[in-house]
Amino acid sequence: MFEVIPISDTREGGVRRASFLTCGAVCSKQIDIELEGDTIRRIQYTAGCNGNTQGLSALCVGMKKDEVIARLRGIDCRGRGTSCPDQLARALEQMG
Repeated sequence: MFEVIPISDTREGGVRRASFLTCGAVCSKQIDIELEGDTIRRIQYTAGCNGNTQGLSALCVGMKKDEVIARLRGIDCRGRGTSCPDQLARALEQMG
């Protein structure tokens, strides 16, 4: 119900780039992620609360994806059952 939808997933020179559409219950519309191994290199949200998504992205850069998943999975925004941070965790889970 709150799952993200993968729209692209590529690998080049040890860097994996993936994009996901969010579930529609949150303000953001898309999340673009770059991983090098299991370390987050870049996260970019399309739409959403600009300051919050930029701050969340900046905090996650350099972290291991499993740590980000553990910290963000299940965060709820205004009783919606999900949030922009939760959607990021769901996208990272799909990246395996």
